[in-house]
Amino acid sequence: MADTLRRLTNTSSFTVLQDKLESWHKDYHIISCDQNLNRCCELIELSAKIQGQLFAILNLTAAEGGHYAGVDTLKTRLLPWLGTCFSMAGTSVTDDTSLQLIQDSVEKDKRIRDLSASHDSEKQKLSSTRLQLDSTRADLVDAQKELDETKSKSATTLLATEDEILQLRADLRSAYEQVEVYKKKLEALDEYERQIRLLRDEVSYLSTEKAMMQERLSRSRSPSPMSRLSRSSSPTRSESPTRAQLTSSSRYARLVSRFSDLYAVERLEAQSMLRHYIVDLEMVQKIIFIAVVESFQTAKLAYRQFKLRVKKTLSPSRFGLESPEETAVDYIVRNLDLFDVQASIDDVINAMNMNPRISFPPEVDFALISTLIRETCRVAFAMQTLDPPLDLAFASDGELYVDRKYRRSYDSELSAPLVMYHVWPALVEGDAVVVKGEAVTRRGAVWSRSQSRNDSPARSRSLSPTRTLAFNSKRRQSPERLRAGHL
Repeated sequence: MADTLRRLTNTSSFTVLQDKLESWHKDYHIISCDQNLNRCCELIELSAKIQGQLFAILNLTAAEGGHYAGVDTLKTRLLPWLGTCFSMAGTSVTDDTSLQLIQDSVEKDKRIRDLSASHDSEKQKLSSTRLQLDSTRADLVDAQKELDETKSKSATTLLATEDEILQLRADLRSAYEQVEVYKKKLEALDEYERQIRLLRDEVSYLSTEKAMMQERLSRSRSPSPMSRLSRSSSPTRSESPTRAQLTSSSRYARLVSRFSDLYAVERLEAQSMLRHYIVDLEMVQKIIFIAVVESFQTAKLAYRQFKLRVKKTLSPSRFGLESPEETAVDYIVRNLDLFDVQASIDDVINAMNMNPRISFPPEVDFALISTLIRETCRVAFAMQTLDPPLDLAFASDGELYVDRKYRRSYDSELSAPLVMYHVWPALVEGDAVVVKGEAVTRRGAVWSRSQSRNDSPARSRSLSPTRTLAFNSKRRQSPERLRAGHL
């Protein structure tokens, strides 16, 4: 019995019956009479099924109680209920029942009329809604037309804007072309000015020579006995200046300006290139400083060797009235392009490879900064033709900072009295400083210097840098370079 009761509880038959009653109550005035009867029969069948299950439970419960258990309950409750059901089923329709049916019919007709009236009102509402929908559709059509017109206007405006952009681009291109033309004109103008300066120097030189020749000619026409005696007793020397002496001031200014450009342009380019391979900015600045110093040393050595070759190659008859030193310098000034700058670059790189103060990644080479080395060698070589020549000031790490020789870098300690390391050398003429260098000053400079010296790796020291440079320079000299025509 308990299983049968549990199954009845799980099927929720009474809940289904209640749901169907509520659904029928909601749809009673909407559906037809046949549909109402069908639903009523469906409910009767469902209630009959439920009653059958309840009677089965009743039977099982009575059987579990024995022969006499539950007899009083069946007599007092079940039997009277069954008698009442059979008596109601057997009664006939009375006048009251017919009157009730008539009233139900009248009420049903009234409800139908109410439903038709509500249906008509719904139809009216639906028609008004359709009218509103039609008006909304018309508004949408008008909005679509306005949108299409706006799109066409926007397309026209966009085309006009594109035409303006194309015109502006054409104007910008023409402006760029004009700028290029102006640049070419300026370059041509600079070249003309350079040629004019050269011509002026030539004219000045020739004018001076002309004046000296005229003066010499006038003296030769009316010689005095003392002059004859002096000429016979001592060799005649010309006091006319050479080209090197005439252009010394202009070359001095140009070379000093070029040295400043090396600091402002080539140094920064070399520093930017080295920073791709070396993270330490201090090591990069040391490499550039040593490269400049080695370039000056190599150029000075190359200048001395070049001047010796000029003196040996030119015969004494070609010196004229000038001294061999002046003639050699004048020849070098006129032929600076004969300086073998590539050999000097190789010598500088070899010297830097043997320098124990700097380190470099093994996968790259010092040839990365060959542009800086080349330009520095050229400037240093040309500076040796001046009288007196320009040179770099002596510099060493840990030296006392001198304000007239250096300026402090942006990351220096202003109160530090000693130089930690140098960024750029100072250019001097004798003891006078022409262009200041740049140095980094920090406290503990002497200590850091000793530390770097102790921690530096061992390098090959079979040859000193100076001897190596001299050996490489002599080895590269071919017999053709010793000839006068090549010089």
